[in-house]
Amino acid sequence: MIYLASSNRHKYEEFRRMLSDIMEVRWIQVDYLEPQSDDLEEVALTSALWLADYLPKPFFLEDAGLFIRALGGFPGPFSSYVFSKLGNEGVLKLMSDVKDREAEFISVIALHTGRELLTFMGRSRGQISTEPRGGGWGFDPVFIPEGSGGRTFGELGEEKDAFSHRGAAVRELRRFIQARGAQLFKNELGSWGAEG
Repeated sequence: MIYLASSNRHKYEEFRRMLSDIMEVRWIQVDYLEPQSDDLEEVALTSALWLADYLPKPFFLEDAGLFIRALGGFPGPFSSYVFSKLGNEGVLKLMSDVKDREAEFISVIALHTGRELLTFMGRSRGQISTEPRGGGWGFDPVFIPEGSGGRTFGELGEEKDAFSHRGAAVRELRRFIQARGAQLFKNELGSWGAEG
């Protein structure tokens, strides 16, 4: 078993979907004052260190951001706040006369095993669409990842995992767990490590 620390149920659903075949993911809903930095890894590590005194191990959390090249990397680490204030329509308005629509999503997972604190990063390069398309959450309806046939995250449904920054970070996490899980999680996870 592993715990996800997050205030976002959508993240929990994605992580559970991507990890449930190798271990149970339990959601611990946490609301805390997230540290501010222009570095996603610093935000994730600082958050995990602070929460380590309060949460069972092993646990992980994730910080992610949308980096739009023409806007100097905005909104970046402040994506959640910007989305809550501007939404997709607001970001599209900022991009209304912009030809360069290159962008990338970055995800950083911080894993606290009880002995170590590690990070795993994933990226998804793509474009900002000219209008919202599909469902999903956050900026999903306006981000078109490379290789998706022009579909936004919002139009991909569960296929999103294969293209997303979060999916890429989880694949790194999975490789690590499967390679070292028996040693790392022996005490915390009982017999899981030997099977994983």
